[in-house]
Amino acid sequence: MDLRELRGRRRSQAMGGIMPYVGYIIQSGVAMVFAFGLIAFAAWYTALLQDVPEGLPILPIMLAVLAPAAVHSSFRTYLQEPDAIFLLPQGHRMKAYFAPAWVSGTVWKSLRLLLLLLLLWPLYIRSAAEPKALAATLLLLLGVKVLSSFGCWRELNLISPPAAAGYRLLRWAVGLLIAAAWLWQPALRGLLFSGLLAAAYLAALAVPARHRVAWDRLIATEKAQAERALLLLGWFVDVPGRGQKVYRRRWLSRWGAGLPWKKETAYRFLLTKTLARGETLGMVTRIGVLTLLLVYWTRGGWGAPVLYLFFLFVIGVQLSGVAKPHEESFWLTVYPLPEGSRRRSTVSLVFGQHLIWAVLLWLPLLANGADGLGASLLTLAGGAAVAGLTRYRLDRRLRQPNEEDL
Repeated sequence: MDLRELRGRRRSQAMGGIMPYVGYIIQSGVAMVFAFGLIAFAAWYTALLQDVPEGLPILPIMLAVLAPAAVHSSFRTYLQEPDAIFLLPQGHRMKAYFAPAWVSGTVWKSLRLLLLLLLLWPLYIRSAAEPKALAATLLLLLGVKVLSSFGCWRELNLISPPAAAGYRLLRWAVGLLIAAAWLWQPALRGLLFSGLLAAAYLAALAVPARHRVAWDRLIATEKAQAERALLLLGWFVDVPGRGQKVYRRRWLSRWGAGLPWKKETAYRFLLTKTLARGETLGMVTRIGVLTLLLVYWTRGGWGAPVLYLFFLFVIGVQLSGVAKPHEESFWLTVYPLPEGSRRRSTVSLVFGQHLIWAVLLWLPLLANGADGLGASLLTLAGGAAVAGLTRYRLDRRLRQPNEEDL
């Protein structure tokens, strides 16, 4: 059995299942919005480079952007559940199957890291007191990327799940410390510290026991990554067979408990719990935190309203997909829900959450003071208009003939 050929065939099948949806995504207007956002960002960044604010915390910005890009690692193995049985005799030869996954995962993420570094570099050399050399910085970050990829692969094959979680935290700590040492310390001292820390991390990786091939964990990881890709597509088009990962968030366990216990609010209760325990909330929160930082840093110019409106639109797109896991649920056809309650509950929940985010993301603009209050209020009105437009489009989509039961 040619294991490299097997992986290549599975990769082609996986890509073949995704590519047909790309055309629908482009037709949905995402390409136009992305192009507009790119042009707006380019104009804002050019203006920022021409007039760099005094005291810009460029080193924390570099660390916050580049370190996660260097440390984050993942691999697409395309393993399937039957492989735990039928490929088990090939366990001693699976290195030929996994090697392309490790190389491609590292290379593509290194290209992303390179792009971010080149994007930040003009701002860095204009703001830093003693900027490092570009080539040396790139080599060090690529070294962190390779080290992190190696550590991530070891984590996936550890026997003990708690040990894997602990080593994941260790990997992130090592990557952040190496990047921070290079940015804040002199070059020679930073390299010496990074080398010693990397050697200690490699020695620590050799301690815990691990499987030759951790079939169950690798299959579960691949399944989660495939579902994440389908979830991304599901923001724009209807994707059949998309799964939903459930998170235990105890601090949100009471969310929805105040809803009246009657048929008209039953679906609203279900959607509230879905949002509290699903992936959508985590994605929206991450984008929201990033938007808060960007709006605060750019609050003195016209780039802040553009970033605010663009990311608020993205959040609306994500929130609009909260009902997708239940659109084909059998039990919702059995339970006697009132006519139209599913549509009304979905639109009401999404619109309410969107308005909350519109207000939260607008708060950094209040730092402009009374002089910029008029522009800030105008931006907030634009955010309300984006939320209203999202509500109108969602309500219109749910009224389509193929979803008239909503």
